[in-house]
Amino acid sequence: MKLLFASDSFKGTLSSAQTIDLLGKAANEVLGPCEWEGIPVADGGEGTADAVIAAVRGEKVLVTVHGPLLEAVHTYYGSLDERRAIIEMAAASGLTLIPESQRDPRLTTSFGTGEIIKDALKRGFTDISIAIGGSATNDGGMGCMKALGARFLDANGEELSGKGEDLIRVSAIDVSGLDPRLCHVKLTVMCDVNNPLCGPDGAAYTFGKQKGGTPSVLDQLEKGMENYREIIIQEFGINPDEIAGSGAAGGLGAALCVFLGGQLKSGIETVLDLIDFDSHLAGVSLVVTGEGRADWQSCFGKVMQGIGQRCRQKGIAAVALTGSMGPGAERIYEYGIRSIMTTVNGVMDLNEAFNQAEDLYYQGAVRMFRLIKLGMEL
Repeated sequence: MKLLFASDSFKGTLSSAQTIDLLGKAANEVLGPCEWEGIPVADGGEGTADAVIAAVRGEKVLVTVHGPLLEAVHTYYGSLDERRAIIEMAAASGLTLIPESQRDPRLTTSFGTGEIIKDALKRGFTDISIAIGGSATNDGGMGCMKALGARFLDANGEELSGKGEDLIRVSAIDVSGLDPRLCHVKLTVMCDVNNPLCGPDGAAYTFGKQKGGTPSVLDQLEKGMENYREIIIQEFGINPDEIAGSGAAGGLGAALCVFLGGQLKSGIETVLDLIDFDSHLAGVSLVVTGEGRADWQSCFGKVMQGIGQRCRQKGIAAVALTGSMGPGAERIYEYGIRSIMTTVNGVMDLNEAFNQAEDLYYQGAVRMFRLIKLGMEL
């Protein structure tokens, strides 16, 4: 029997790589020496670049770029081979880069994300995947595009800085200066939300509050985004609101699609394709996956859903080991996951569970493999 371990990280506690080590240790203890393989995975959110780099034995490319408040940020993206690169937008323009007291989506920019893309172009990458979760920005992607050579002009023809507060002042968009190397790049945008650019479900009203926006600030940003949308329609003949996911990352989704021809795609599906997950299923009898918490959201572009579906297509059993279960977790059974077991083994608060995460995960894995062994014996 060959086992394959492919679990998401448990946010704030265990990395995807750590779950692999713990599952391997538990499997050997319960089942005896057995054949297993582990592949780090992620769903396009935090840790995606690390997981993919590890899975394909890629390399980190170190860069220094401008952060969301134009501060210097030392970060990296992934080189997967000579053609392919993977970028996390949050590495340069993420919410976690700003102290809570300084968060204001009027003042943040995605400029640093554009700088990372530009560095990837300079190094010759022609197939670039960008995970756009966790942003601190609501600039419509203007900052990112500006770093790549686009110009956003006010009514006087003066170039704008590309922050959220500039949206209302956009009067013209000049993309003639975009880096010509972009014409030869396949750009995949990893996105699992369908929000439009504007409206009650748009970038400002849906995501702006968590980025520090007050009700009055969100109203201001929404008016700016409506203006930005109208200029895009006027100059490019494309209505961003008709692109599902254009409101992701404060409108970066719209900019990557409209200006650069990027293709929006599910994060977990992109990751599984990048790591050639299906090839690892050859000869496998059982796949163990999981994530920190299983609930109704697990069925919307998360790791367990993506892996469960791939396994079901191949007729391979898949089970999940998760930190906890919430309402709607059972819906994951419709996507190829046969069973869920949790690591928490008693009543405890969240801090206690976090502090014991490694031991709880290992003991949960032991219990899971003991049940699997019993099933094999029946």
